[in-house]
Amino acid sequence: MSRGAAAHGTSSTQDQGWAWMVLLATVLLQGLTLSFPSCTGVFFTDLQREFQATNSETSWFPSIMTAVLHAGGPLCSVLVERFGCRFTVMLGGLLSGVGMVASSFSKSISQLYITAGFITGLGSCFGFQAGVTVLGYYFVRRRALANALASTGASIGLTLWPLISQYLLDEMGWRNTFLIFGGVLLNACVCGAVMRPIQLGPPSSPLQPSPGQEPGNSAEDAQLSNGATPHQVEPPQQVRFAACKRTLQKYLAFDIFCKNKGYQIYTIGVAWMVMGFVLPLIYLVPYAVRNGVEERKAALLISIIGFINIFMRPMAGLLSGLSIFTGKRIYLFSLAALLNGLSNLICVISADFSILILYCLIYSISMSGIGALIFQVLMDVVEMDRFSSALGLFTILESITILLGPPLAGLLVDITGQFSYVFYASSFFMVSAALFMGLSFCALDRKNKLKEALKPTSNSPSRYQYTEVPTNPEPEKQAPPAVMYITSI
Repeated sequence: MSRGAAAHGTSSTQDQGWAWMVLLATVLLQGLTLSFPSCTGVFFTDLQREFQATNSETSWFPSIMTAVLHAGGPLCSVLVERFGCRFTVMLGGLLSGVGMVASSFSKSISQLYITAGFITGLGSCFGFQAGVTVLGYYFVRRRALANALASTGASIGLTLWPLISQYLLDEMGWRNTFLIFGGVLLNACVCGAVMRPIQLGPPSSPLQPSPGQEPGNSAEDAQLSNGATPHQVEPPQQVRFAACKRTLQKYLAFDIFCKNKGYQIYTIGVAWMVMGFVLPLIYLVPYAVRNGVEERKAALLISIIGFINIFMRPMAGLLSGLSIFTGKRIYLFSLAALLNGLSNLICVISADFSILILYCLIYSISMSGIGALIFQVLMDVVEMDRFSSALGLFTILESITILLGPPLAGLLVDITGQFSYVFYASSFFMVSAALFMGLSFCALDRKNKLKEALKPTSNSPSRYQYTEVPTNPEPEKQAPPAVMYITSI
């Protein structure tokens, strides 16, 4: 690779060649990880009957799985930093498979929380978030398209998982179904094997070693584009506490959260939004069954949502990639969240199957916009070389509300005896979050325009992009200067 290409952080494999194989692996990976919790609603009634549990107790199972899938972001960032995306994805596939196999032998609902909830959720987190991260290194010019195409994997999984789950549940019961799912999830290890690292930067000079590297260690001089960095030198005893504090800030991106208003608003808004966003995927099937819809037809509702997502997500990604939406994708995201919240009101009008199909149609269109834009907007508000750590804090705050949302909704059902209140609650969270993000970014946009009028020489590459102001000398940077990214696509 030429030195000129390395100076701009590029590689001959980016946006072409093997990058498309990595994209294909990421599509399959998202289908195995991100969309897997969507099938838990199919087992809701059987698990409730098997363990004699309430709606609130049963809903902790998908809640823990989904929350851990998001909360494991900081730990995933550490693994990506230390070992790279390939190892992290393969480890995630192993954990997911083991967790589902162990859950098939569960004797109580609490054991299911640990096996299928925590272990499988953590494995899905490693696979999904490392897969999202590696796309940022393999794609630069076509990053918007790559993210949109990768998100179709979740749509395909959302289409197939409920149908497969219902068929296997009818044929062999939930325990054997979970055992089969354990073997299926092991295929994430194959996806991880495809994500080989690529070298972006030239080897560092022995006379000028990179920060945290030992001079003369030529095997570790190159920065790897899959997120792996050389081993850090153990700090002295007297500064170990300070180093631990800096590491915590690095992987949880508290410094970005405090300085970058766009990242701050977006993280808070999405964390509030997902409390209602996950509720229909969990409670739609039991809501339909409770109102007289056949179980197979009820499972088909989730598949309809996923099937429409297959086509709508790439369209939403291509639309958001147009130059006229540069710096304005947050408004598209807010509009999609608003439509998603309002669509839940359709579901409570009637539980007739035809009305529920209409609900799924509108819900899936808005869901496509959210799925295609959620990480693209995050890449717009932070720099790519800090994306992994920013994603860690972003997802761990999401996980708190995801963990609380379904059990609180289940408690609401236990008290009232009506599933319709779940969709009212979902609508409230979605609409309020959409208005908060849209109005806040509008105010921030006006403030930035005023600053640009006062400082016309500003050359910031993104309207909301985080700009790091170093408070220490140059050697304190986390990565060599050669690896730089522009995330405004």
